[in-house]
Amino acid sequence: MDKQQLIDKTTETLRPFETNNLIETMQHLSVNQIFSNPAVLILIVVIFFFGVFKRSKTVLLSLFSLFCIAVIVRYAMPAPGDDLSMSSMLPFIGGGLLIGGVVIYFSLVKSD
Repeated sequence: MDKQQLIDKTTETLRPFETNNLIETMQHLSVNQIFSNPAVLILIVVIFFFGVFKRSKTVLLSLFSLFCIAVIVRYAMPAPGDDLSMSSMLPFIGGGLLIGGVVIYFSLVKSD
């Protein structure tokens, strides 16, 4: 295999990871598809066990926030054809306040 063939093969292999392709893929993914991907689940489990093993409050609070935001987006997001109204914004506001309150409590109020 000469140098040009190797470059062409590498280019074709890495083409799905171009910025435009990644952005296009991310725009069409749903939260359910993201969290059902085994690579994402393995990454989350590894980060969780790292946070537990190191007893890192920051890592565990970040994972908590990530999961809560995913749940809020999953259940409170309006259907694709619906408009974003005040009644559909209330779960976002309430969930954001809840997440912020928990993070502030565990990071600032409750000390080790």
